[in-house]
Amino acid sequence: MLFFLISEFQNIKHIVVNDVNSNLTDAYLVVRQSPCELIKELKHIENEYIALKFEASRKDYYLARRAQFNSKKQSRVENTALLLFLNRTCFNGLYRENAKGQFNVPFGRYVNPQICNEFLIMADSEALNRCELTVLTGDFERVGEMVDPDALNFIYFDPPYRPLSSTSSFNAYVKEAFNDDSQRRLAQFFRSLDVRGNCQLMLSNADCSAKNPSDTFFENLYQGYRIQRVTASRSVNAVASKRGKITELLITNY
Repeated sequence: MLFFLISEFQNIKHIVVNDVNSNLTDAYLVVRQSPCELIKELKHIENEYIALKFEASRKDYYLARRAQFNSKKQSRVENTALLLFLNRTCFNGLYRENAKGQFNVPFGRYVNPQICNEFLIMADSEALNRCELTVLTGDFERVGEMVDPDALNFIYFDPPYRPLSSTSSFNAYVKEAFNDDSQRRLAQFFRSLDVRGNCQLMLSNADCSAKNPSDTFFENLYQGYRIQRVTASRSVNAVASKRGKITELLITNY
């Protein structure tokens, strides 16, 4: 969504990015400010990894780099390089932390993963430098401090999706879980921004009622707003047969 907006609307003056995951928010800053240093570090990792011809050796290398990433002893550039490496070589490109805040996704079996995409990093860096960019790390309510009272503000919320069933209860990408109480607090914040009158709001989440018609959790939370169902592809599932197209909710106040 961020890069779509930057590329489609050349008149945007200020963009605010906020996430609770400091590894992600640091990555935005590194790509914007230090793309060449990031590429250099990634190429070094890529060369070492691709030179390993046996899966067992690659797995050992992956686990060693994962441990280094969790140590938090490296520079911001090195940390972002490790984040991208792990994303390209872990199982299904997941990001997940345990209760201690440590990245714990297992090794993925890819024959020839592209670890360093130099062209994409430079293109993203150029895009992030087109306008004023503020990067925040913290709770979603921090966004309220950044609303410009004298301009039209577009705000997109992409929270951890509510589980579709009791057997798919994963909603904690980071150590801080995002449960139903968090979803309710987000809905209250959504409404508080709406009454300001100068915020166009969009929020995406799981379509729980598609699997269970009696589960109208979001329909109740966002009653009075426009709720659309859109089709999305899902490739992250341990069971391959359960990957594919699903519906998601897109909620707007316009």
